[in-house]
Formats: sequence, structure tokens, C-alpha cells
Amino acid sequence: MAKNNSLQKKKSGGVLGWIERVGNKIPHPFILFLVLMIIIAVITFFAKGATVVNPSTDEAVSIKSIISGEGLVFALTSMVKNFTGFAPLGLVLSMTLGIGLAEEVGLMSAFMRRTILGVSAKFVVPVIMLIGICGNLASDAAIVIVPTLSGIIFLYLGRNPIAGVALGYAATTAGFTANLMIAGTDALLQGITNQASDIINGPHIEVTANWFFMIASTFVITIAGTLINNYVVEPRVGPYEGTVVVEKSEVSDEEKRGLKYALIALLVYIAIIVALCVPATSPLRNPETGSLTTQAPLMKGIIPIILLMFISVSIAYGKGAGVIKKASVEVPNIMTKSIAKMSGFIVLAFIIGQFIAWFNWTNTGEYLAIVLAEALKNAGFTGIPLFIFYILIVAFINIFIGSGSAKWALLAPVFVPMMYLLGYHPAWTQLLYRLGDSVTNIITPLFPYFPIILAFMQEYDEEAGAGTLLSTMIPYAGILLFVWIVFMIIWYLFVPIPIGIGGQILI
Repeated sequence: MAKNNSLQKKKSGGVLGWIERVGNKIPHPFILFLVLMIIIAVITFFAKGATVVNPSTDEAVSIKSIISGEGLVFALTSMVKNFTGFAPLGLVLSMTLGIGLAEEVGLMSAFMRRTILGVSAKFVVPVIMLIGICGNLASDAAIVIVPTLSGIIFLYLGRNPIAGVALGYAATTAGFTANLMIAGTDALLQGITNQASDIINGPHIEVTANWFFMIASTFVITIAGTLINNYVVEPRVGPYEGTVVVEKSEVSDEEKRGLKYALIALLVYIAIIVALCVPATSPLRNPETGSLTTQAPLMKGIIPIILLMFISVSIAYGKGAGVIKKASVEVPNIMTKSIAKMSGFIVLAFIIGQFIAWFNWTNTGEYLAIVLAEALKNAGFTGIPLFIFYILIVAFINIFIGSGSAKWALLAPVFVPMMYLLGYHPAWTQLLYRLGDSVTNIITPLFPYFPIILAFMQEYDEEAGAGTLLSTMIPYAGILLFVWIVFMIIWYLFVPIPIGIGGQILI
């Protein structure tokens, strides 16, 4: 790992510097989540029995205490399941197998020197932003892949890889809901929205109801993210003076041959996947609609598909470059070496899995969301003030409840009927929710991928802590939220086209 003391000095001033200094005094993430578990235990002990009604089910939601006989049984009997069931664990380790293999055999280095170093620097950042935003087609896999590659790209370009990791994280996570295509998020939210609309016999929406706005948002967020990186984040983190170095020599003949083999393997692999997708009866299509994107096995299996792609092209490169002599022996050893680097994350996954399970079991997050939703409902706002307050409430709740669909299942029965009675279409209510549901993902330590991104940063700067990550991501979260709200207001006031196919603002 790399030390970067000059980086720490560069960041020391201003509010962000204060946030970083305070944040970096927070103990190791393992201890942090252990402390949070203790806090949850204490709060729920005193708040035990506090009750609100969930508007989506009309059922009472009561705070349960982990400091009880029932809580003790839950904590003990679910501990192993909480660890192995921690969703990012399998995803991160799977991607590490593929990306680690590509790095170890030299594919990443050769590819960067052959391609990225010849690209104009002004195009690199917007391309990363655009790819990251659209990466939600691959679900959470993009949150692991894009920041990793973005950090490597910045390092090869002589730029600070800390800024590169932050850029990739912002693109994939703060811009998660935007896309140029219809993604799984559209389908998940649409179903919940329609159920909520049924409460007041309102109209149903299609998965395309927010599409036009999200296409435009993709470019707006790409531009905004590029400007934030170029004029806020990179100037603040300064030049990279850590010990991680990269080879910038010319690509050798052996490496060129390896890249040629890798390209052939990639094209063959893509051809196979495409051939499997073409038939109308393809097992990779949604069996009910025939879609390749919405609730399709292709999208649900995207992580192993990407993993196998990395393995295939890495082996092909290794064979072509002469790095791999006997794949059956060397490839497993290289993968083992890659996974060994993730031992710290595996330890973290254990404690984070317990915290999330405790948080959910005690009903703390659900209780908080219902209380805030009721507060907004009773606030008496209308028009643009209502829209802004609604987005801010969702953004705040998002700090505590990461799952977009679970949160919408909780909030939609409140806000879809309420907004409908005020004259606003369910498609517009859903769209406003999506804006608040994205940007604060990157600034909450409760987001499952927060410690993963921190680990990526620590690869380049071993002194990086939670404060480093928070202070680097706050400009993205704050500015992107502001830009998205302004863009929403401009669309509401001046844009004459619908927000999507079958989607509109007013009833």
C-alpha cells in the first residue's frame, strides 16, 4: 500500500478538511460498525415498543430491542447467515477473481499502455462518468468494476488514483437511477408505484414512464460530474505522490500478441452470448415478456457473465504473451493471490452483515422512514417547495435504508396517493423519489459498498480513512443533488415534452 503524506496536507483546509480530519479519527471500520451495533442496541432498548403504522400494509411497526431474549436468540441463530448472506460479499469476491487475474497476468497494464495513454485527457473523465452511470444495467457489479478501473486509469495517466476511485464511485452510485436505456430499476419501481396508485384508483405507469427525463439526466450528470472532478475534487486531492507506480514502457511484441489473443477471445465470448440471446425462446430472456433487460436471466446473471469474460480474456492474453504456460495450475494460484488481498474486506463483511441484520430486525430504519414520510405529508407544501422537500426527505432516509425498492415500497403508499390528490401523476412522484434515492448513497457509511471503496482508496494511500472518503465524496453528493433539483425545476417549468413514454407531470 502507498503512503501519501503530501496528499493529507493538501486536504487539510476548509470544511472538507475538517470533515476529513474528524472522519479519520473514527476507528477502523470494523470497530465503527461494532460501535453502531452497540448504539442500535441501546436506542432500541429504550425505544422498545414505540409503534407507527406502515401505510403500505396497514400493519403496526414496533421497535424491537436486541437486548432481550428474542433479540439474543436472533443475534446468535442468524450470525452465520448474516455473514454469508451479505450481498456484496459474493459480488466483490467474484469480481476480484476476474479483475485480479487480469491485473496479475499483465492484461490491464498492456491494455492501458496500448489504448488509454493515447486518449486526450479531456475525454477520459466524461467517458468514465457516462460508462459508470449506464453501468447500473449490470446492477451492483458496476459499483465494484468502474471505481477499480477508474483508479487504475488515473494512475496510468499520471493523475491521482484517489480521485479516479471517487469518480467511478460517484458515477455508478450517485448517478445510479439515470441511464440511456431501460434498466431493472425502472421495472422494480414501476410495480410498486402501480400498487400504490391503486389505493386511490389512479393510473398505472409503464417502465418507460421516466425514460426521457433519465436519458437527459444521464448527460446532465455526466457533465456535472466531470466539472466536479476537474474543478473541485482533483485540485483538492492534488498530485499523487504515493509509492504505487505503473510501467509506462512501450508495449512489447509479446504483449501485443497477448492483446490480440485477448481481443479474439473477447469477440468470441460476446458472439456466444449474443447467439444465446437472439432466439425468442432464449433462456436468457424474460420468460413472460421476452425482454433481455427487464427481469431477465441475462441481467440477473450478469455478474458470472462478466466474471467469465474477464477469466476468458485474461487466460487468452496470458497464453499469447507467454505469461501463462500451464493454465490449469497457474490460473487457480493467481486467483488465490487475488482473493488473499481481500482478506480485510471479508473480515469487514462479517461485522457489516451483523449490523444490517440488527438494524432491519429492530425495525429502526422502517420506523424512521414512516415518521419522516408522515412529517412531509403534514407539512402542507405544494408545487416546487413540495418537490424539493420531498427529494430532501428521501435523500436523508437513503442514508439509513440503502435498498431503493424496499424504501419505495415503504414511501410509495404515502406519496403516490398524496401527490395524486394534489394533481401530480404517479410517474412524476416516482421520478422525484429516484432523484433523492441516488445521490446520498456515496456519503453514508451504512451503504454496503462504502468500506469496499475505502479499501480501493487504501490501495493507493494506506492513511486514507472514512474521513478521506467522505470529504472526497461530499462535493459530488451536494453538487449533484443541487444540479438534479435545478434540472427537475427547469423541466417542470419549461420543457414541453413528457418525462417518458406514458409518463407525465400533471394528471
